Amino acid sequence: PLIAAHLHRLESDLDRTKMAVSALRRLLRPEPEQLPVELRSVPAMTVAGITGLIARTEVADWYAEAIAELGATLAGRAVTGPFGGVYDNELFTESHGHAVIYRPTNEPSARGRVRPATLPATELAVTVHHGPQGDLDVSYGRLGAYVVGNALAIAGPVREAYLVGPADTADEESW
Repeated sequence: PLIAAHLHRLESDLDRTKMAVSALRRLLRPEPEQLPVELRSVPAMTVAGITGLIARTEVADWYAEAIAELGATLAGRAVTGPFGGVYDNELFTESHGHAVIYRPTNEPSARGRVRPATLPATELAVTVHHGPQGDLDVSYGRLGAYVVGNALAIAGPVREAYLVGPADTADEESW
């Protein structure tokens, strides 16, 4: 059992490494087509959210726990949009920072770690990432290239909306 468990961990690590290598190759040699980017004004929105100061290495586990807790808290309540996240730039540049996982709703409540909040109105450069989270760096790289190439100002945290994600389906290609 000990050797089998070790083998399973190594295989899992190998799968993650292969996905990371694949994403890095695409980032270094991106496909010729450009990622569609839209400039969008987003109004302030009322959300139920979970906030945390987390390390970059904890993002996946923290995200999964926060989505599950938000889903349970909002069960039976009207929601006005998909799950989303707001991530301080320091989470990516300093390896730790503040993050918020949220769900828009006109009926936010406080329960457990969930708190009502208002996300401020903002101007965004928006694109849609299709596929597994392992490929997300490629979409971020292309969006960043668009922002720099069009001399757009970058201010504030990264904001994401999860149109289809792990809370909706286990099929990563559908995310």
